[in-house]
Amino acid sequence: MKKLGIVLLFIMAAWMMVNNSNVNKYVASLTKSAIPAAKQSDPLYQSIVKNASTYEIPPIDAKIDRVWKAIPGYNGLKVDIEASYKNMKKTNRFNEKKLIYTQTKPEVHLNDLPPSPIYRGNPEKPMVSFIINVAWGNEYLSDILAVLKKYQVSASFFLEGNWVKKNPELAKMIVSAGHEVGNHSYSHPDMKILPAGQIRIQLQKTNEVIEAATGVKPIWFAPPSGSYRDETVKIAAEFQLKTVMWTVDTVDWKKPTPETLINRVISKIDNGSMVLMHPTEATAKSLDRLIALIKEKNLKIGTVSDLLDEERILK
Repeated sequence: MKKLGIVLLFIMAAWMMVNNSNVNKYVASLTKSAIPAAKQSDPLYQSIVKNASTYEIPPIDAKIDRVWKAIPGYNGLKVDIEASYKNMKKTNRFNEKKLIYTQTKPEVHLNDLPPSPIYRGNPEKPMVSFIINVAWGNEYLSDILAVLKKYQVSASFFLEGNWVKKNPELAKMIVSAGHEVGNHSYSHPDMKILPAGQIRIQLQKTNEVIEAATGVKPIWFAPPSGSYRDETVKIAAEFQLKTVMWTVDTVDWKKPTPETLINRVISKIDNGSMVLMHPTEATAKSLDRLIALIKEKNLKIGTVSDLLDEERILK
């Protein structure tokens, strides 16, 4: 009987220790501190720490370039040591293909720059964008949209306000197909010589009609014929519109053959290129082959917003 009492006392003491919060916290703290210590002495962990800087890429700040004007920044890469260690622990061998990265942001962003036109994306980003200015060419829009859908490509359509007023269903169809829409003025004037008051009217009316037709408020502005002055860009910024130009011009309005148009683009296209197009017969007939060739160059195709975003494309 005496032995049974001793056993019961021992069990009760043990139960009290296990269920004591302070004891539990102490045990947990020992466990937590033991794991990092063991991990840090692991040759695999040490190898990841030692080699991490070799694989890291610093972010690139947005800047004003003397030639290309505003150029967006681009995220860098930093090795996630803990995640990489966990990913390699099964084989217990260092393997650079199993490194896990986190993206690091630049210190200077596109929004930090003074109003300036944008002619291209960051030259390190393997992506291009189609800028399709629409003020006419309704008969070719369906074919262009069909090809874009075939390749699951999203483009940026810059719409003239007067065109949207006459063709609200077409504008809505463009947005419904997953494409981006921007401001291309209301009546296609020369923004370089237009008085400031008239520029504001052009931009505001176009924003209003696009938003009424599609539910989307534009954030990009493409000056008609690429004509602008510094004041034009500053006024656009008052409407929270960034001014977009282009890197490569298809010159499709001159009715080139599909071969000529494709060669013109493919010979010049590169990381960050923005390709200017219109809904023309030349573009409609060239687009299928053009997209295929761009993809063969390992370039992604996205909207202007995709291209100018700092998000790094991971291969």
